[in-house]
Amino acid sequence: MPERAHKVFQILTLNQISPLGLKHFAASHYVVGHDATKPDAILVRSHNMLQMDIPSSVKAIGRAGAGTNNVPVKAMNLRGVPVFNAPGANANAVKELVLAGLLIASRNLIPAIHFTESLQGDNATLHKLAEDGKKQFAGIELPGRTLGIIGLGAIGRLVADAALGLGMKVMGHDPNITVDAAWNLSSDVKRAQSIQDLLRHSDFITLHVPLLDATRGLISQEVVQSMKKGTILLNFSRDGIIDEDAVLTGIESGKIKYYVCDFPSERFQGHPGVITLPHLGASTLEAEENCAVMVVKQTMDYLENGNITNAVNFPNITMERGSPYRLAVANSNVPNMVGQISTSMARAGLNIHNMGNKSRGEMAYTLVDVDSPVPQKTIDEIAAIQGVLMVRYLPVLAE
Repeated sequence: MPERAHKVFQILTLNQISPLGLKHFAASHYVVGHDATKPDAILVRSHNMLQMDIPSSVKAIGRAGAGTNNVPVKAMNLRGVPVFNAPGANANAVKELVLAGLLIASRNLIPAIHFTESLQGDNATLHKLAEDGKKQFAGIELPGRTLGIIGLGAIGRLVADAALGLGMKVMGHDPNITVDAAWNLSSDVKRAQSIQDLLRHSDFITLHVPLLDATRGLISQEVVQSMKKGTILLNFSRDGIIDEDAVLTGIESGKIKYYVCDFPSERFQGHPGVITLPHLGASTLEAEENCAVMVVKQTMDYLENGNITNAVNFPNITMERGSPYRLAVANSNVPNMVGQISTSMARAGLNIHNMGNKSRGEMAYTLVDVDSPVPQKTIDEIAAIQGVLMVRYLPVLAE
């Protein structure tokens, strides 16, 4: 009889996770809640985990969203713990908010609303005051205007398609665009040779890049000075991508007509050239459900089968089970690791049925299917290899 595990996994939820996602956890193998004491995995949305004492039992963290700035990713690397996210699951929600930002700014809707709210009098007086004052809020129409998109991932591509549908011209810049993303990008999107090339031609600029060392302060004084006069800048990505001094200088000089963003800032509060929203990018019922479903399925597949999809710190690797007996090994990306793992298995008389190994930066990951049960002695021996961070034995779960 093949070995079958009767493991019950504990899942700690740090925020309210959509029930549509949580229902994918089979009750026979998962206990889910806010009070798990020895969790195998943690699911989180906005909770700040950076100072959290994360239990040693944790084997995975799932962020029900795209960004992982609230998760201590580097610390998890040292423990061999993958951090999953849900890229693209909230893409439509963010796209729709970007479109709203385009329209709000191009038609001067915020000052127009404030003006109308300030009017007083009977209907005849209100109508006359509105007619007399509306000229100051005259806007522009979108067809024929150029939208520059910096970052052409899932959200950037959807924004491009929507802008084209509105009759806009679209330029895109993304030096790190993947082959799949390029294939999915409309041929009507003109490729900008550089950010400066995009800036010179764009009436609107929207940012869709992650916050990394390379993108922090991307919108600098130099970049702002290269913009067309009266540019509308939209940022529904991360606040750190822009230099606040540069944006304020750009507004005062007339380079930037409006800065529309999803991140409140003390320096921008009450500024007439800034339109700020309270981080609404993914705040739709559909986005929360999509993110929860995606991250729950990824976490389950990792806990049960060792497969990795959409981890921000590990390589993607999935392998169909060739036998009921599987080892998953997370380790530092150093030479001869696969050889040492294979040697330990050969010493135990184990026949390797299938093996997969991938690396990403400083992390490497190996899946091994063998034809017979793996002794604990062999698991301990592999765990003791210098550079190995985590070893998991994954026999097929019992029904």
